[in-house]
Amino acid sequence: MPRHARLDATGALHHVIIRGIDRSTLFADDSDKQRFVDKLGEYISVTGCSLYAWVLMSNHAHLLLKSGNIGLSGTMRKLLTWYAVYFNKRHGRTGHLFQNRYKSILCEEERYFLALVRYIHLNPVRAGIVTDIGSLDGYRWSGHAVLLGRHPGSFMDTRYVLQQFSNDESSARKAYRRFVAKGITVGPNPELTGGGLVRSSGGWSHVVSARRRKVTIKGDERILGDSSFVLAVISEAEKRQSRSLRYPNPEIRTEGIIREECSRGQVSTAELESGIKRRNVTAVRETIALRCARELGLSAAEIARHLGVGTSAITRAIERAGKKPRKRGATNAH
Repeated sequence: MPRHARLDATGALHHVIIRGIDRSTLFADDSDKQRFVDKLGEYISVTGCSLYAWVLMSNHAHLLLKSGNIGLSGTMRKLLTWYAVYFNKRHGRTGHLFQNRYKSILCEEERYFLALVRYIHLNPVRAGIVTDIGSLDGYRWSGHAVLLGRHPGSFMDTRYVLQQFSNDESSARKAYRRFVAKGITVGPNPELTGGGLVRSSGGWSHVVSARRRKVTIKGDERILGDSSFVLAVISEAEKRQSRSLRYPNPEIRTEGIIREECSRGQVSTAELESGIKRRNVTAVRETIALRCARELGLSAAEIARHLGVGTSAITRAIERAGKKPRKRGATNAH
């Protein structure tokens, strides 16, 4: 796994915690849980998120995921708004259902990925809903049974999780189960159950503000990771704020670059987004990718979303374009 969880809007690893307001019930029965799981799967597919672990309890839920093409906030807003309307209508209640919006903790993937998968899936054991690993294997309302192949869940990225244990699926499932079972005997990791997961919600602006006020946030409650990871988060936040100040509407600026380079290269936007590898189309795509990266500071994932191609294709395009000598009169990087 990469040294740090990716910090761009479409690739960061998040542990999301959803709670009922004043600890009230979120899921009154299995029907509520099934509707939530169905809609979760739908939004995961539509928004391009990758879901690695999840569990539904009576008054809260945990998700471990990487955000997709509309970002984490867009995905969660759609899901929770839908569920609140559904739940209130079905149970004849009014008012807020959730405690605030939700808590989202940006996580250092290499250091915490598997620990978080286990922590989340052991929630039913710690709450006394199930008694041991055997009964957890059949618990319907978590990703644990999905990883073991006991329950369906095509919306979950089981392959990525299991590959952390073995490339052979059968061996991986056995190793994963042993890993979870060991978590019962060794008890919870204090770093996860204490300061690691009891964290306040907040956005990038709060991180930047604290930094400017010279407040030490290397253990910031919105971030789960070591000092170098936290510093990387802070740096990325500052870059994003700088870009937003220079280009209040990067969407419009990006579309302008696309139109300009398509016109110059005599390529239609349809050709550009089709993935065609014809030389002139590829050249235009590379130029657009490089300009968006240099001038707007967009990530490869953000550029890929505009061009309708994969992130890896944009990364390669930027690398190729960056190696070419810059033409006289070309747009200067900002």
